[in-house]
Amino acid sequence: MTPSLAAGLVGDALSSIASALEVPVHAAALLLLALLALELGRATTEAWRRLRPGRIPLASLAETVVRDPRQGAGLARLAPTAIATRAVESIATAVGTGRPREVERALVEYELAVQRRLDRTRLLVRAGPALGLMGTLIPLAPGLAALGRGDIAALAADLQTAFAATVVGLLVGTTAYALTVVRTRVLTEDLAALEQAVAGLAPTTGPATAAALAAAAEPIPATAGPATGAHR
Repeated sequence: MTPSLAAGLVGDALSSIASALEVPVHAAALLLLALLALELGRATTEAWRRLRPGRIPLASLAETVVRDPRQGAGLARLAPTAIATRAVESIATAVGTGRPREVERALVEYELAVQRRLDRTRLLVRAGPALGLMGTLIPLAPGLAALGRGDIAALAADLQTAFAATVVGLLVGTTAYALTVVRTRVLTEDLAALEQAVAGLAPTTGPATAAALAAAAEPIPATAGPATGAHR
C-alpha cells in the first residue's frame, strides 16, 4: 500500500467518523441547553426562598434548632435549599438524641451535597463550549467541499448550522459559569452559617472549610467557536 493510498484511507475514516458524530453532537448540545434551563429553574426557586418576604435566615434556623431540636422538622422546611433542609434536620436529630458528635457528620454530608450540586454546573461549563466547538467544526468539512464544487447554497446551510452550535455552546458555558460562581458564594455562606450555629456542640470541619469549598468549586472560563478556547 502506497503512502498516498494509506493517507487517503485514514482521511476517509476520520471524515466518516466526524460525519457520523454530527447529529449526536448537535443533539447533545441541545440536551445541555435543556439541563441548563433546569438548573436555572432550580436556582430561581432557591433565590425566591432566600429573598421572599418573611424569610428566616439559615443561621437563625440553625441556632433555633440547636436550642430547641424539637422544632427541627418544622423549621427545616424553611431552609433555602433541599440540602440545607436535610442538614438542619440532621442537626436537630443529633442534638435531640444527645449525640452532638453526629453534627460533624451532618456538616460533612452537607459539604459533599454542595460539591455534587456544583459539579452539575461545572460539567456544563466544560461540556457546553466543547460540544459547541465540535458542532462548529464538523459541518465545516462538507461546507468546504460544497464550496469547492461551487455550491454556495450548501455552504451557507452548513455555516448556519456551525454558527448555531457555537452560539449554543457559548450560551451554555457562560451561563453555567455565572450560575456556578453565584451558587459557590451562597452555598459557602450557608455552610459558614451552619458551622457557626453548631460551633459550641462539637468539632466541625473547621473555619477553613468554607474557603476550601470556594476554592474547589471556582470554575475556569470556557468558550467555543472557530477561534475560541475552553473553564475548569
